[in-house]
Formats: sequence, structure tokens, C-alpha cells
Amino acid sequence: MSSNYCVIMAGGIGSRFWPMSRQSHPKQFIDILGTGETLLQATYRRVQSIFPPENVLVVTNEDYTDLVAEQLPSIPKENILAEPMRKNTAPCIAYAAYKIKKRNPDATMLITPADHLVTKEEELIRVISLGLDYAKENDVLLTMGIKPSRPDTGYGYIQFSPKANGNTEIKKVKSFTEKPELEMARNFMNSGEFLWNSGMFIWKLKTFLDVFEKYMPEEFSLFSEGEAQFDTPAEPKIVEDIYQEVHNTSIDIGIMEKADNVYVITADFGWSDLGTWGSLFDELKQKKNPNAVVGKNVMLYDSHHCMVHVPKDKLVVLQGLENCIVAESNGVLLICKMEDEQKIKHLVNEVRIEKGEKFL
Repeated sequence: MSSNYCVIMAGGIGSRFWPMSRQSHPKQFIDILGTGETLLQATYRRVQSIFPPENVLVVTNEDYTDLVAEQLPSIPKENILAEPMRKNTAPCIAYAAYKIKKRNPDATMLITPADHLVTKEEELIRVISLGLDYAKENDVLLTMGIKPSRPDTGYGYIQFSPKANGNTEIKKVKSFTEKPELEMARNFMNSGEFLWNSGMFIWKLKTFLDVFEKYMPEEFSLFSEGEAQFDTPAEPKIVEDIYQEVHNTSIDIGIMEKADNVYVITADFGWSDLGTWGSLFDELKQKKNPNAVVGKNVMLYDSHHCMVHVPKDKLVVLQGLENCIVAESNGVLLICKMEDEQKIKHLVNEVRIEKGEKFL
């Protein structure tokens, strides 16, 4: 039986992709790229060669457990972990870790978001295999850092020590920086010592639990006290109680930025976090009069640098648009300047105030 486990984090609401991504059906459950599979399905498919279905756990909001079961029918139902509320990535990962501990205390874990893009899938599998082997032999917290191709201000950055650590692809982490200003991002890229933070991690279960106890002792106590209830009928109630108490904390802030055994695998597997319409445009844009289109009946005239995402049966004719996002889903149409896409969250909040939850 394999001791390698994969944890897929699939609980976000993807509000920056509204109106396509809704509270009832977020972006990880959508065929956002027009490829015939959702982002969640693509994430699972990529790791199947390493992790058997019984060793893949999906952590999601309790509202989405049926969606996960529908889209990933080969995963056992007991491997779909229902969070009663969103408390960020640290509790999410801890929940999965304690479930795995009940089954295999000697496990090694890969943690990955459900909604990212990878274009070089064979390279991803090679890097994951390298990381699993390294983590089994060393008490380290491994993260995957992506070689930056541009000074992007939308990503977090990882600074590493140039000194190799036995393997030229694995470096000691010096610091983490959240989304920097453009000038700082340029300096990061020019230095050659910074990588994009992919939000993907590999470690031994025991290594994680040790640092969880050290750096998040309150949360460690809560999960440890409820540990006996996991994989029993009492699990939903104890998880509800735990989530009422734990802090809303990311794994980066809660552990990674504090621990001294953090290492990074330098990787390049065609990665994007697909966090915004602009990032989707970058992945799908055409070379001539660059537009990016998902939808089979879209007709563009004198239009340039537009991101168009509409249902396949919707006829859309656009003339004379420049640098625009045009997205339609379930009776909601958004037309927004590309450079103003950061305002979409504000627009969603305005819709909530003016129109209620119906359109969210």
C-alpha cells in the first residue's frame, strides 16, 4: 500500500471570476479553459499516476461535497472532507493531515490547490516524485517555486539561498514576500534568487504535525483533542466545533514563514494560478489581434485584447471593443475594462447590496 497521499484544496469561491464563478458553483468546478474538463478534474487527472484514488483527499466546503462526488466519482466518499466554514489553508491542511494520520501515520503528503493550470504535466509529475523522495528522507517542509517569466505583482515570491542542498533543484528558503509592487517584482526577477509561490507543498505527515504543534499550538490542541472522532460518525460534529474555534490563517503565515526547515523545489511546469480574468487571457490569447475566447459562437470585429467567456450555445457579436472582459453566465453579463479587473470584487459586493444573493 502506498504511503503517498495527495490533498486537493477545493473550497474557494473564486469571486474574481464572477459571473462565471458563483457561490453555488465556483471556478474549480467549471470548465474554465474550454477543454472539456473542470479545473478540479484536471488537477486529479494529473496526479493519478502517483496517487491511487483511496489516497487522494479533497477538502472542500460542505456546500460543495456533492459537486466533488459528481466530478470525481472514483474517489471514495469518505475522502471528501467537508469544512463547515472557510478558515483559510492552515486548518484545511490540518484537517486532512489528521484524517491521514488515522490511516497511515507514516504518510508523505502532497498539498495542491484544485484550480491551477499546469501545461507541462510530465514535468510536474517528475517534480512531485522528486519532492516526495526528498521529503521521505529529510525532515523538511517543501514548497514548489516557479521560475518567474515576468515581474508579476499578482503572485507571492519565495527567496532562496543560492547554495545547493545536495540537489541543485532544492534550495533553502530565506524569506517569503506577499504580492509586491511592480518595481520590487522587477528587482526580485533580476536578482535570480526569487520564485513565484505556487501554493503547493510536500512533507512527511510527522514533520507537519511537529511544526503545527510548535507554531500553531492552539489549533494543534483543538485538532488533537478531536482526533479520536475522525473517521467515525462523530466527525462532522467535532469538525464543526474545531472550526468554530480555529483562527482564519494561511499555511504561509501560520507555519511556512516561521519554520526554519523550509525548502523550495525550483520548478518550471507551465504553471498559472488562474486567479484573474487577466491571467486566463494570458493563457488563451491568440497571436493575431490577440483576443482570448471561450465559447463556440463568438464573432469579433475590430476588437483587440479582449477576454470573452460565454456559454457555447450563446451567440455573441462584438464590434470595436478594446481591452475588455466580456463574461456571461446564468443570466448575468459582465463587461469590464481589463485594467479594472481588480474592481470586480467591489462590483460583486455592490451587486450583493443592491440585488441580494440571487446573482452571486
